[in-house]
Amino acid sequence: MKNVLLLMVSEIVVKVLGLVYRLVITNIEGFGDAGLGYYSSGYQIYALLLTLCSIGIPSVISKLVSERLAVGNNYGAQRIFKTALKLFTGIGLFLSLGLFFGADLIATKILNVPDVAYVLRVLAPAIVFVAMSAVFRGYFSGQQNMKPTSVTQILEQFLNCVLTILFVYALVGKEPYIMAAGGNLSTTLSIIITFLYLITYYKKNKIEVDKEQDISEEEKRTNRELVKTILALSIPVTIGSVISVISSVIDTATVSNCIQQAFAGLVTGGKEVLEQIAMEKTGILSKVDNLTNLPIAINLAFSTALVPAISESIAKKEYTVASKRLSFSILASIIIIIPCAIGYICLSDQILNLIYPNAPDGGIVLKLSSISMIFVALSQTINGGLYGINKPLIPAISLAIGAVIKLILNLVLVSNSNINILGAPISSIICQIIAFIICYKALTKKVKLNIRPVRYIVKPLLAGIIMGVSVYFINMGLSMIMSATISTLVSILSGAIIYVAMIFILKILTKDEILMVPFGSKLLSKLKLNNE
Repeated sequence: MKNVLLLMVSEIVVKVLGLVYRLVITNIEGFGDAGLGYYSSGYQIYALLLTLCSIGIPSVISKLVSERLAVGNNYGAQRIFKTALKLFTGIGLFLSLGLFFGADLIATKILNVPDVAYVLRVLAPAIVFVAMSAVFRGYFSGQQNMKPTSVTQILEQFLNCVLTILFVYALVGKEPYIMAAGGNLSTTLSIIITFLYLITYYKKNKIEVDKEQDISEEEKRTNRELVKTILALSIPVTIGSVISVISSVIDTATVSNCIQQAFAGLVTGGKEVLEQIAMEKTGILSKVDNLTNLPIAINLAFSTALVPAISESIAKKEYTVASKRLSFSILASIIIIIPCAIGYICLSDQILNLIYPNAPDGGIVLKLSSISMIFVALSQTINGGLYGINKPLIPAISLAIGAVIKLILNLVLVSNSNINILGAPISSIICQIIAFIICYKALTKKVKLNIRPVRYIVKPLLAGIIMGVSVYFINMGLSMIMSATISTLVSILSGAIIYVAMIFILKILTKDEILMVPFGSKLLSKLKLNNE
C-alpha cells in the first residue's frame, strides 16, 4: 500500500499538471478546440507506436525481476534487465524512424488532415527514449521500489507543463497546427531529460550481483532464450496495451473522417471547413479524455503495484495472500472510481466551464464518458491480477473484441449528423463493458475472490448516489448567491467530504482493510475515539 500511495500521489500530480497546461493552451488565443484537436490527433498516433515498445513493458520486466529476486537470483534479475534494455532500445529506435519518415503518409491517408504531420515529426524522437525508460521503471518496480517511476513521471510532466505553455505562447499568431507542434515538442525534450535522471539513479541503485554465487540455470541460458522469455510475456501484454490505445486511435481516425462525412452536406466552405469542424470535435473529445484519465490514472497505481505483489505471492506459493491483495485492490478501485464518475455526471457542464472557460463545450460527452470510465478502471485492476498469474493473453483478447465492436459502432454512430461526436463515448461504454466481463470471468476461474455484492457494489453505489444528489443541490443553491467558479469548487469539496463520511457510516471498509492503508492505524484509533 505504501507503493500504491507513492504511485497514486505521482499520478495525481501528473494528471493535474496535464490539466493545467492543456487548460492554459486551450484558452490561448488562436489555439482553442481546433488546436487541441491537432495536438491530440498527433499524440494519439504517437501513443499507439509508444505502446508497442513501452506501455505494459514495465509490468513484464517487473514480473520477471521480482520472480528472480524472490528466490535470491540477483544475477538472473540483472541479466533480464540488460537483455530487455537492448531489445526495446532497438524496437524503439525503429519506431522513432518509422514515425518521422512516415508522418506525411499517416496524416494524409489515416487522419485525412495533412497538417498533423508537423505534430508527428516533433514527437518521433521521443519513442526510443520512452522505450528505454520503460525498462528502467520495470526493473525498479520489480524490486518493489516505485520511487524512480514516481519521480520521473512528476519531473517529466512538470517540464512538459512549463515548456508546452512557453512554446505555444511563443507561437501565438501562427496556425493552430504549428502551435500544436510546438506544444508537443516539449514532450520530447521532457522525456529526454527524465531519461538522464533514470541513468543516474540506476548507477547508484542497481542490483548487486555476487560473482562467487553458484552457477544457476539462468546463467546457462543464451541471450536468445532470454529474449524469447521476455517476448513470450511482452507480446500478449503489448497486444492488450496496443488494443487499449487503439480504442483512442479509433476515435481519432473515425471521428475526423466520420465528422467530415456527417457534415459534408450541411456546411459550405469545402474541405477546409470540414477539417476545422473535425478538429474541433476531436478537441472536445480530448478535453473529456483529460478529465476521465485523472481517476483512471489514480487507479492505475493499484494495478501497477499489484503485478509484482501478485507475482511474488505466486512464486512463494502464497495463494491466500494473492487472493487477499487482489480482492482489496478491486474494492479500492470501486471506492475510487464511483464518486469520480457520479461527480462528473452531476457537474459536467460546471466542471468544463471551470477548466475551459473559453471552450466549455462537451458536457454530454463527459457524462457518457464517465460511465465507460468505471469499467476501464475495474479492468485495469483485474488485468493487473491476470498479468500476475501469467494470463496476459486474456486482457488482449477481451480488448480486441471490444475494439472491433467500437470501430463498427463509431463508423455507424459518428457518421450520423444527429449523433456525431456522442457516438464515440456511446461505443466506448459498450466496448469497455464487454472487455470487463470477459476479464472478470477469466480471473474468477483462476483466483478465488472474496467479492460480496452488498459491500463491493451496493454500498459504494449508495454512497456515490447520496454524494451526487447532495452535490447537485449544493451547487444549485450556491450558484444563486456566489460566482459559478466558487460554487463549483465548494460543491466538489463538499462532495468529497460527504463521500468519505458515507464510506465509514456504511462500514464499507473492514478494520483490516483500514490498517492496510498508510496511516490506517492512526485513522482507526480516531474512529474508535469518536465512536466512544
